[in-house]
Amino acid sequence: MHKNGKTEHCGGRQYGYVRVSSREQNEARQLAAMCNAGIRAEYIFADKQSGRDFERPQYKKLLRRLRRGDTLFVQSIDRLGRNYREIIEQWQYLTSEKGVDIVVLDMPLLDTRQRDAKKA
Repeated sequence: MHKNGKTEHCGGRQYGYVRVSSREQNEARQLAAMCNAGIRAEYIFADKQSGRDFERPQYKKLLRRLRRGDTLFVQSIDRLGRNYREIIEQWQYLTSEKGVDIVVLDMPLLDTRQRDAKKA
């Protein structure tokens, strides 16, 4: 459970990422979707910023928290970003290098947990 008095990460945490493009937009619908998916409020990260790149403060903070075995939930793929190539790069980084599963709530086909279930 712990090394040197610190709690180890045992995998399996569920995180949510919410993004709206401007401060005037309301993220309530996305936050409600995260809550309905069972994501605890303290594990939801939200940015009010354009999705043109991944230089977003809360997204960067989320990346530092994610560990192998965790799952990242987003409401829709465009909430992750706008640039198709960069979304693919991030997807590969998260799933291959960090070992994180991704669930896109409005597109059940984009659920990497299904990939893991097929391997078993």
